Amino acid sequence: MEMADLYEKMGSQKNINFEELVATLEAVLQKHSSRFHHPILGRLEGGFQTEVDVVTQLLCCQAQVSEWHFLPALLSLHGASSKLTAWGQLFQRQRETRKHLFGGQSQKAVQPPYLYAWLQRFHEALSRQTASADMKALTARTAPDYHGKICLFIRKHDANNVSLVFDNRGLDSFQGHGYHHPHSYREAPKGVEQFPAVVSLPGGERPLTHWPNLNTLDKVVHFYDDKVQSTYYLTRRELHFTLVVIFDGRKSEKDSHITAFLQEISGSLRNSKPLSTLKPGSKG
Repeated sequence: MEMADLYEKMGSQKNINFEELVATLEAVLQKHSSRFHHPILGRLEGGFQTEVDVVTQLLCCQAQVSEWHFLPALLSLHGASSKLTAWGQLFQRQRETRKHLFGGQSQKAVQPPYLYAWLQRFHEALSRQTASADMKALTARTAPDYHGKICLFIRKHDANNVSLVFDNRGLDSFQGHGYHHPHSYREAPKGVEQFPAVVSLPGGERPLTHWPNLNTLDKVVHFYDDKVQSTYYLTRRELHFTLVVIFDGRKSEKDSHITAFLQEISGSLRNSKPLSTLKPGSKG
């Protein structure tokens, strides 16, 4: 019941604190792991352990991605992937053999449980989120194709720039873009360096002339700057990430196409679709 309540909570909340969920999972595991005393409960214990381990690894990865911790996120994702692969191979080996009327046999693959299918989908959604220099090649076949969608939006609506901005204020552990040794030291960023671009399109480099306007991310949704003759749209994906669209000239605050684009990309980056399948009555 505690796991069911946890899944329902994940599926119903708009803004999820993944670190709190990880702490809850660890408490559930500690509470119940010692209660499978009888040998006949061995398989049940193994299934419970695998379920909690995979969900914990995926949520840890999501929390680490949310703070731009490359190495821990990669290790968590690898751990979840290894367990899901082993779990999937178990289903592939299970075959339901039925005898035909004339003595022949047919084999029908046993369908994996819904929990496994959801965990696999959640893992795939996390593993697609990358900030590699080969963004176009890596995302061309993903669903959704973020690079393609953003570039199409830029061409169609003549946008100057679309960026996903990371706000590292208050994150003492932030060391900058890329992989870092766990014990390495780097001074805390200052000024506009507190707002690095995770992704910036179409050119790949953030437009520095506009970056000073982004130090009010926690307050502004739309504004026009007379000095640089540009319009800004901002939507917060989660606590430290904000999606920014910049236009040359003045744009209406109520432009439905821009609003729809921001909502679609932000919802996808939040993994809203995989999480929504946890709602009671969802058809996945």
